[in-house]
This record gives sequence, C-alpha cells and structure tokens, in this order.
Amino acid sequence: MEKDAFNDYDDHILVSPYNFMGDQRKIEQEVVIYDTTLRDGEQSPGVSFTEEQKVDIAHALDEIHVHQIEAGFPAVSEQERRTVKRIANSGLDAKVLVLTRLLTKEVDMAVDCDVDMILLFFGSSDIHLKHKFRNCYDHIEECITNVVEYGKDHGLTVSFSTEDSTRTRPETLRMFNQSALEAGADRIGLTDTVGCAHPDAMVRMVKDLKTYCDKPISVHLHNDYGLAVANALESVCAGADAIATTVNGIGERAGNVPLEEFVTASKYLLHLDMGVDTTGFYKLSQKVADYSGIALQPHKPLVGKNVFSHESGIHVAAVLEHSTTYESIPPEVVGNHRRLILGKHTGKAIIEKRIKENGLELTPDQIDIILTEVKVLGEYKGSVSDEEFWTIVKMVKN
Repeated sequence: MEKDAFNDYDDHILVSPYNFMGDQRKIEQEVVIYDTTLRDGEQSPGVSFTEEQKVDIAHALDEIHVHQIEAGFPAVSEQERRTVKRIANSGLDAKVLVLTRLLTKEVDMAVDCDVDMILLFFGSSDIHLKHKFRNCYDHIEECITNVVEYGKDHGLTVSFSTEDSTRTRPETLRMFNQSALEAGADRIGLTDTVGCAHPDAMVRMVKDLKTYCDKPISVHLHNDYGLAVANALESVCAGADAIATTVNGIGERAGNVPLEEFVTASKYLLHLDMGVDTTGFYKLSQKVADYSGIALQPHKPLVGKNVFSHESGIHVAAVLEHSTTYESIPPEVVGNHRRLILGKHTGKAIIEKRIKENGLELTPDQIDIILTEVKVLGEYKGSVSDEEFWTIVKMVKN
C-alpha cells in the first residue's frame, strides 16, 4: 500500500486509498464540462423552462465556472431562438452552444443566435439508419461534409456527434467520424443515447476513436442503467476531453450525467479539478428543481437533504467526535449542510450535547427519560422536531 495515499487531502476529505494505488490513472488532458440542462434537461417529460428561468440558470452555471452551456435547440421554435440569442449576448464567460441537425438552414439559425459552437448530430446505429434514414450512406457522408464545412465557413466552432454511437458498428462510426474530421470538425462526440453501455465499453470506444481522431473527444451519456457517472469517469480516464452534464441529472427518460456528481467525483476520486466551484451546487440544484418541478430525492448524492444527515446513535456519536467517520467530504464542499436527526435510532450523545449547548443541567436519569421519549416519538412519527424535543426536555426537567 502506498504510504502517502492521502497526501493531497486535508483532515476533512478522506476517500478510499485504493483510488490511488497500483495502476494509477493520470489524466493529462484538460477536461471541459458542456452543460445541457437548458436543452436535454428541458426534454424531461413535462419540463418547459420560461425564458427568464433559462437565462437565470445560464447565469447560475456561469457563476460556478461551467465552461460551456448548451443553451437550446434553435429549430424548436422562434421563442427558443430568442432565448438562445439572449443567453449568447448576456456577457457570459462560458461558451454558448446549440444543438443542430445536418441541415444548413439550422446552421443559419445558430449563426443568427450568435452562438460560439454548434453540436451537429446524426443517428448512426443500424436501428437509426434503417428506420430513419433508409441506409443512404453516400448521401449521409456528403451531408456531413457539406454541413461541417458550411458551419466552419460561417465562423462557428463545429462539434460532430453520432447519435446512438454505442449501438453503432465500429466501421460505420469510423466512416462518419472521418468524414467530419476531413471536413474540418473541431470536436468529435460519442453518445450513449439510450444509456446501454457499461464503463468498459466506453473505455474501448474512446480509445478506439483516439486512434484516428486528433481533435478533442466529447461524450454525452444517459443514465438508463444508472451508469452515467461511472461511464463519464471512465471516459475521462480513457482520454475524453469534454463531458455533457445536466443539473440534478435531469433529461430524457432516466436523465443524463448529473453535473454535481461528476464534477465532485472527478475532483475527489480522480484528483481532477476542472475549476468548477462545487460550493454552488446545492443552491443551483435547488433552483433547477424548483424551475423544473422535479423535486430532489432526499438521498440524491451530494445535494440531497439526507446525504449529510445522521440519526443512528453510533453514527452521530462518531460524527460528533470527527465528521470524517461517516463523511468523506464536508457538506460545505457542495454547499450542503450537516443535519443531526432525532428519532427512534437516536443515541445518548446527541441528547447530552444539545442539553449542554443550551446550558441546562440534568441528571443521568433525566437524560435517559428524554432519550426514551425521543425514541418512542421517533418510532411513531419517523423523526422528532426541535420543538418536540424541547417540549420533552421541559416536561422531564419540570
């Protein structure tokens, strides 16, 4: 075992030493976040952000230093175009991107919106080719070449992605990607459109793409099997340069790579700090939950209310002694906060602490009675509020 596995961490951030043992993964490339909350996130069933909400979210993403913001899909509507243009001209430090099909008229829309980059996409799997495009390979390659060149000629940075990459034949993927590269594409993207790839598959795909692609590689992943974050981390370790995320992981079906989970995991589990301010995650997550109408689950990693909450007597006693006993990072790292909950699993340590903090002196027997009452009430209603706790204390004290 490496002697100094925790060298880069202070006493409040302790992760598994196995993360940094043996065949360590050195990430040499600069990794970019391109957040698609405003586009793929809004494609969550039932979600439709107002223009003001989109602008507010864009500024909130910019404030925490997200590198690129996918502001929308201009072809959707005139209102979408107005909103995208407003975001693009709102003085953000982040680059503004839009989704664009292989149609020059949609490139024109992007130009009119004053964006920095277009994300060209095209369905490449046999399923898409058969049912959407009738296997017109020569025509597809011609379209890729023409539209990539058209975007470049109009001063845009061009990213080309095959849709449904993970279900595409390797030879087909290479053919379409090489057409885009030869036409001048600035970035090549892989997409796990239905979230059916596992981490090893993403590693193989990224490494294979790198054998013939000398441009940055982006990865857009879905979470249908709950593997989006793992796939994103493995993709980066394999050499991917850009990862698509959404706040809270919202998006089509099971959603996308959650911004807050990927960035924080990269920082503390891979030693990859992308410069994103993680302390703003809790506030941002709450904002997007409110605007989208999709409430955060209590156990949502990092930003859920249960993540830094402790009720079990054994856990609470240990956390009171030193928080790292049951937390690998302090809640402040992601803007969250610690909660010590009273309920049926409560132990004596938290009772004694709260009594002492309020300057009260009670006998050991009184403490035991309070603990019993808290457990009974907690078993009946799940948890005990501050008001209920102090009512019990007052009753026992008097």
